[in-house]
Amino acid sequence: MTDHAQVPAQELEARLTRLRAAMDAHDPGWKLILINHKYNMYYLTGTMQDGVLTVTPDSATLWVRRWYPRAVEESLFPDIRPMRSFRELAAAFPAVPGTVYLEEKTATLEWLGLIRKYLPFTNHKPVGPVMNGLRAVKSAYEIDCMTRAGALHADLIERFARTILLPGVSEADVSAQLLRETLANGAMGVGRFNQSLGEEACGLVSFGESALALSAFDGPGGTLGTCLAMPGIGSARRLLAEGDLVLLDFPCAVEGYHTDKSVIYHCGSLDVHENADEIRAAYALCVELEQRAAEQLRPGALPEEVWQNAQAAVPDRWQAGFMNDGKFLGHSIGLTMDEPPVLARSFRAPLEPGMTFAVEPKIALPGVGLVGTENTYLVQKDGPAKCLTGSPLPLTCL
Repeated sequence: MTDHAQVPAQELEARLTRLRAAMDAHDPGWKLILINHKYNMYYLTGTMQDGVLTVTPDSATLWVRRWYPRAVEESLFPDIRPMRSFRELAAAFPAVPGTVYLEEKTATLEWLGLIRKYLPFTNHKPVGPVMNGLRAVKSAYEIDCMTRAGALHADLIERFARTILLPGVSEADVSAQLLRETLANGAMGVGRFNQSLGEEACGLVSFGESALALSAFDGPGGTLGTCLAMPGIGSARRLLAEGDLVLLDFPCAVEGYHTDKSVIYHCGSLDVHENADEIRAAYALCVELEQRAAEQLRPGALPEEVWQNAQAAVPDRWQAGFMNDGKFLGHSIGLTMDEPPVLARSFRAPLEPGMTFAVEPKIALPGVGLVGTENTYLVQKDGPAKCLTGSPLPLTCL
């Protein structure tokens, strides 16, 4: 038996019930869903395996190619079966519906060709929007996981990080020490992203202008990376020096559920920095924007309006650097770091209690670095959103 905490059986049952209800509302005539991506497989079954989860209006089976014994040990899902190949699905579904729902964002053409060889459906539709809606509203179990992650996260970034940010330390070494500390305290150790080819990473650490080096990933923070092949984590050659701004944008996850938090420190006295007034003013605005957003994150609020309100509050001199070319203020978070909905244009579905958001206002200062804040918030039934990761810090000098 696994020595890790399992997703409770009643939690899995509730998720499957919600999925069927959501599908009935979305398409009353639906017949079959195929889930093969590890994130949604874990969400619905409590284990990640090579195989496929089949869901119909009255049955659900996890078919495991590898490794069936581990799946049975890990998961409290009631119907798990071994499968040598997808050929066995043909026997289970002799009457294949013409249209099936599957994860179009992550299903490869290779997988689609293989599955249709044995389940010859003629059409497919995306189940992603339905799954995104389910995962956006967290259960009490999920909120507990994120609350524990948030408490560890706050300690990691607000206390432990200050003990290792010493002049001469490299970005890569700080990343390694932060990762070691999270693992030692029971965290998952990686941050997962909602991308079809997204990598799992351990965050980023950037000194000075390194934070302005953007990559293909849509986020306000950046780093030169470990090498050209890995534009993340941090450089082993970039050493902390007096006068540097320090960006720590490091994930933390417990039992699969993430919180997101970033802080800015300054190495040495800020008073002697030639851009001290600009740094202080821009940072103070970011703190204010985060606090305003937390006040607005209430049931019924529209994500688009939260973004528009923040953007309108930024003076002209910082508009070009606001969010460092990013077009959002924050994002939902849970089993992945960057889930929908997003605090951005065109997201108009009202917020609901149980939604969780990372709010991250940031301003790029050319020639200096990045300033800003980030914390993870829970939308509550009443009142402003609750912060799970501490709170915005005053600009702190190391």
